[in-house]
Amino acid sequence: MPTSPRPAPRRPDGVRTLTEARALSALANPFRARMVDALKVDGPSTASGLAARTGQAVGSASHHLKVLADAGLVVEVPELARDRRERWWRLADRGTRWSRAEFADDEAAVTAAHAAEALAFQRQVARTQEWLANAESDPDWDDAAFATQQWLRLTPAELSEVAEEVVAVLMRWSDRPVPDDGQEREPVVVFARGFPAQP
Repeated sequence: MPTSPRPAPRRPDGVRTLTEARALSALANPFRARMVDALKVDGPSTASGLAARTGQAVGSASHHLKVLADAGLVVEVPELARDRRERWWRLADRGTRWSRAEFADDEAAVTAAHAAEALAFQRQVARTQEWLANAESDPDWDDAAFATQQWLRLTPAELSEVAEEVVAVLMRWSDRPVPDDGQEREPVVVFARGFPAQP
């Protein structure tokens, strides 16, 4: 029987630092990654709700929720259940982060981190390609969508500072109360990467 994951460090902003292969491996599965995204966008859900949202069978969604729960990434929300059979789930943390340098001695964790990062990048590319193929279908969103690329000269410490500032801006928008002004708001994905490269 798997043991519960040890408590992972949480930053003051509520973001959990992942340090175990189990949590990283859980995020390296495309269905589980989509379920985490759905819980982030839509809030708490049942297995059947997540199955419908991610296009999988309810039994499969239940299995993936168990894996995510065993990894400490989701928690049950019993107060939302209408009866004893209904089980609701939410994300355990506001967000997650990891650095391969923090568990360089754990080969399984490094391998899982590579797999989770590769999956996240593939999903970012796929979403971007899908948007570009359909952008003209909605001129308002086509005009609002953006892409940017900047070449900077930085030290590793300065790049970390840039990352903190970018994440802080996105968290501020993520945490704001959604105005009740009658305007329809769609889920929007914003991602950024920064790393050493040459032109």
